[in-house]
Amino acid sequence: MNGQRPKTTIKDIARLTEASPSTVSAVLSGTWQSRRISEATAERIRAVAGQQGFSVNRQARGLRRGRSDMVGLILPMHDNRFFAAVTQSFEAEARARHLCPVVVSTLRDPAEEIRTVERLISYAIDSLVIAGATDPAAIGAICQAAGVRHVYLDLPGHDAPSVVSDNRLGAARLTGTLLDRMRTGETGSRALPVFLGGSASDAATARRIEGFREVVGERLGEVRPEQVIACGYAPSHAKAEIAALCQRLGGLPALLFINSITVFEGALTHLVTLPGEELELAAIGCYDYDPIASFLPFPLHMIRQNSEALVAQAFRLIDEEAEGPLLLEIPPDLVPPRTIFATPFDLG
Repeated sequence: MNGQRPKTTIKDIARLTEASPSTVSAVLSGTWQSRRISEATAERIRAVAGQQGFSVNRQARGLRRGRSDMVGLILPMHDNRFFAAVTQSFEAEARARHLCPVVVSTLRDPAEEIRTVERLISYAIDSLVIAGATDPAAIGAICQAAGVRHVYLDLPGHDAPSVVSDNRLGAARLTGTLLDRMRTGETGSRALPVFLGGSASDAATARRIEGFREVVGERLGEVRPEQVIACGYAPSHAKAEIAALCQRLGGLPALLFINSITVFEGALTHLVTLPGEELELAAIGCYDYDPIASFLPFPLHMIRQNSEALVAQAFRLIDEEAEGPLLLEIPPDLVPPRTIFATPFDLG
């Protein structure tokens, strides 16, 4: 009709390949190995299906089977190497299980998070990994109502299993390393270590502040309120705060703990205006990792979160159908500077 070619059916492919319709269905649905169908037969069926322009209606098949073979990942942004690494690991783990990975950024918008999750559920998604959610409680309630298995990653939830970095441990290691490197002889306010960035109400930041306070408290005494500047993650806020801090102190603090790569990006726009010698002598660390930062002309210690282990554990919990507010913490890695420059320099 209207010159259009009739749609090819499974029966058509069965006739063309001299296989049974059930064998064709198993091959096209990806379950042929469990049926002990030979790889040669599977290849022949897929080749004919491709020649005939046949595609499986996976949404309809998912509704019939009660599953879609799709697994989703929502994350705040694609704006740093950590979330990019999480996405790559997620896709690899999903494909190893013959699942279709669906990755969506929600732009750190709680309303967008809810809309995205509701849309994924409407497509009969089998399970969901929730990374860095702004409102995990609201998302969890939606998943529970729909019977969708879900796991929190990066930031913990309270109704389902969570896999997060051991942020307190990572912050303690970074702080201790920076204290070991901090120049001696500094007096006054500049001698006090400073924590910059993040939100104190954010679970990850709160744990990092805890680790920072513990180590500084043990070695230098109690941390004052002005030593923790939780200014959010926006680079523009970090730039303004580090500029104001340097003006207030008359220069860089002897130790600067920067909480995330986006905060570091903002701080760096001010740091590069400072004398190179001052940067070289300061103990600066970032709780995040980007290999490009190792080429900066001043030493920068970094914390690299183990995205592969985080995602692998999330999939293990999904595979095992784990339930309840189980919390797994994965130790991060401390990455020392690639080069310590021996002589002063000028970044200007």
